[in-house]
Amino acid sequence: MHLVFAVMSFQALVGAFDNFWHHELEARLPQRISARHELRLHSVREAIYGLLFAGLAWVQWQGWWVMLPAGLLLVEMFITIADFLEEDRSRKLPPLERALHTVLAVSYGLLLGVIAPLFWQAAQRPSALMLTSYGLWSWLFSVASIGVLAWSVRNAIAVRELGRMVAPLMDPPANPQARAQAIGRLTVLVTGGTGFIGTALVQKLLSEGRRVIVLTRDPLQARAALGPMVWCVDRLDDIPSETHIDAVVNLAGAGILGAPWTQARRQLLVGSRLEIARQLRQLMQRLERKPEVLITASAVGYYGVPDNDDALTESAPAQSGCFQSELCVAIEAAALQNQDMGIRVVCLRPGIVLGKDGGAYPALAFAARLGLGATLGTGRQVMPWIHRDDVLGLITHAMAEPAVQGPLNAVAPQMPSQQGFTRALAASLGRNAWLRLPAWPLRLGLGEMSQLLLCGQNAVPTRALASGYRFTHASLESALAVLAHPTSEQAAPVALYQEAS
Repeated sequence: MHLVFAVMSFQALVGAFDNFWHHELEARLPQRISARHELRLHSVREAIYGLLFAGLAWVQWQGWWVMLPAGLLLVEMFITIADFLEEDRSRKLPPLERALHTVLAVSYGLLLGVIAPLFWQAAQRPSALMLTSYGLWSWLFSVASIGVLAWSVRNAIAVRELGRMVAPLMDPPANPQARAQAIGRLTVLVTGGTGFIGTALVQKLLSEGRRVIVLTRDPLQARAALGPMVWCVDRLDDIPSETHIDAVVNLAGAGILGAPWTQARRQLLVGSRLEIARQLRQLMQRLERKPEVLITASAVGYYGVPDNDDALTESAPAQSGCFQSELCVAIEAAALQNQDMGIRVVCLRPGIVLGKDGGAYPALAFAARLGLGATLGTGRQVMPWIHRDDVLGLITHAMAEPAVQGPLNAVAPQMPSQQGFTRALAASLGRNAWLRLPAWPLRLGLGEMSQLLLCGQNAVPTRALASGYRFTHASLESALAVLAHPTSEQAAPVALYQEAS
């Protein structure tokens, strides 16, 4: 028995290290909803080891009683196989954890090879249970039994708590009519949920009674900012396959404005968007029930740098050789792939989004208050814009309207020139805009990124209006008035715009 105890001690120590280092510190399994099935297997296996440790330490089985520990070892083997399969399904194991699993499998085989002859000899004796003692080994294994059983109970409690967390996401209305009546209860996954648009979208969805899942790099910070009602994950693998997600809104990606578009910067802009698109596709492929709609953020930059100010509907082509256009084409192509799963895809193409607490407006307003509002280049370039409230409105509109699919221009119906926009912004703040900045310094300093400032797209919200969407801020004056004097938002009449029928 001393050899059995030695092999089991090695098995227990390696398993304890694997449990503590990989399961607790690295993977944080007790905090991950997707790991609850793996934790359930761990809890049962630890309970088996707890019973085996205690039994081998103080009990001698003979005759038919040998079937009890032998049966536990057999069940443990099948649980371990199921655990390996569950790990491959739910998470990506690091190399060291895979290596430790190999060591544990070899050690377990050695244990069976050592203990099987002893069990066979004991089975030949008359059936009986006898108390025994192996000295220090018995006491060491008693302590190990208590520790393993306590860990089993801890994991069982974690499984119960994680089950309570995920339960509300598993009970969608049973039929289409009930789903329509319970629209506020539908679950929405938002990527980029802590950004300028994403934060406001999450709050809007919560105010409508929807359930919200947010993908974020820092779940703790996101939960603190968005509130306890939001389920924050840092990996889409943490979302169980049985979760019912009705809509996905993809707003993630590195900011298009900022550093010049060097080759490295271009790779970051493209890669950050295509990687999240790839992860979303993998998630939707494994979900037992596919989302009804995927809304992904592209931009009016899809149209590139037009030669004229002709109106650009959603059917206007992209522009080959223009980075901002090719970036948007790549984003939309990645999203449209998901149509093969029967998912309705909407490619939102917003212009410059105006909002009080983020986006372009605070910097523009600050410059205007200092009298530094400037006409850029000729100033005749069209400046496509939209208030953030209407971006949120179009997103929820696209969720609710099955007819909305494909590209959707997210721009206000009234499109001013850049000079007109600058003057209107300054006027809303009681200032004048008299400065003019030639185009060449911008082109010299920003390179191709200067196109965002010097070249406009006269995009028109054809599909939004045709589908019945009513703009909250159809005119620039309406939007700027609210932004300049936010307290007047509630008192001022809401400006509505709808295409005449």
